[in-house]
Amino acid sequence: MANDETFEIFLSAPPGLESVLAEEVGLKGFKRPREVPGGVVTRGLWPDVWRANLWIRGAGRVLARLDAFRVVHLAQLDQRARRVPWAAVLRPDIPFRVEATCATSRIYHSGAAAQRIATAIRETLGAPESPEAGILVRARIEDDVCTISVDTSGEPLHKRGFKEAVNAAPMRETMATLFLRQCGFDGNEPLLDPMCGSGTFVIEAAEIAARLNPGRARRFAFEDLATFDAEAWSRMRAPRNAREPAHRCHGLDRDAGAVAMSRANAERAGVAAWTEFRQAPISEARPPEGPPGLVIVNPPYGARLGDGRDLLPLYQAMGRVLAAHFAGWRVGMVVSEPRLAHATGLPFLPPGPPVPHGGLRVQLHRTPPLA
Repeated sequence: MANDETFEIFLSAPPGLESVLAEEVGLKGFKRPREVPGGVVTRGLWPDVWRANLWIRGAGRVLARLDAFRVVHLAQLDQRARRVPWAAVLRPDIPFRVEATCATSRIYHSGAAAQRIATAIRETLGAPESPEAGILVRARIEDDVCTISVDTSGEPLHKRGFKEAVNAAPMRETMATLFLRQCGFDGNEPLLDPMCGSGTFVIEAAEIAARLNPGRARRFAFEDLATFDAEAWSRMRAPRNAREPAHRCHGLDRDAGAVAMSRANAERAGVAAWTEFRQAPISEARPPEGPPGLVIVNPPYGARLGDGRDLLPLYQAMGRVLAAHFAGWRVGMVVSEPRLAHATGLPFLPPGPPVPHGGLRVQLHRTPPLA
């Protein structure tokens, strides 16, 4: 893998949201993003890998594809793995680990496959293997084809580097930003989350409005690869396109602890000036000053924080408040059961695809501007 030779880059997405991520990747200037199950594939060079980790809000992690070859038994895998140009990507002084998955292949023992690849790396490169290593080599053997990648992100990308406090059943930042994109939010309108919890939707929206890079505050695994250029990375991550948002993003929650948590998280994220949180029940939700915008909410649902039947009055009350006071605003609501959304009486469009979240499958329900 020469430094001037493009290769495949895979960005993971929650199943069901691949098309939303592909749209973001394309708008950020990456070449011909293509939806695949579980994510998006594009092609590029190592600086594109760094950029993807730094810029893309909806990706869970970024993998650089190193090689792909056909294998039907472990001896062949051992032989072929020794021909991967490990020294061009991995450093001999940095520990690594290997994970493998096998599906519909004659090699079916993932542990044995990972062991063969790890041995090949140790013996050809001399790098130490460690179960706690930050550098992860991933091998996927499917239909007798082994694809080898290196995880360039390290910690999952929803860990932006500033949220210390979370509440029960939190939504990952990456999923929240994809739902915001599905709702058409681009940072040029006000936003309100009337059940804000730890502030995920509000903080993500404020960052979008301020054009702040999601990866600006954290470290990545690619900084320990042989392909890393510290000087070029320093120039890339220097802030350039930040702006003063035209509208604030607002969060309400009936729990004082959640409001304090949200404020602290917004402060750490550097968006406190563009966010506002206050303690209030859903019955007191009112539009902030300014033009109509987006109400987005991830309310309690069923098996997550309570039984669905008990929650119907909450959804009915929420629907009454939004219908009475939020004319011109759009609503985005994440629910696990359509009947909860329907209980609001709001004019929802056909829902988005089911998306795995916290052991359940949830859907985004959206309205047009309310009459």
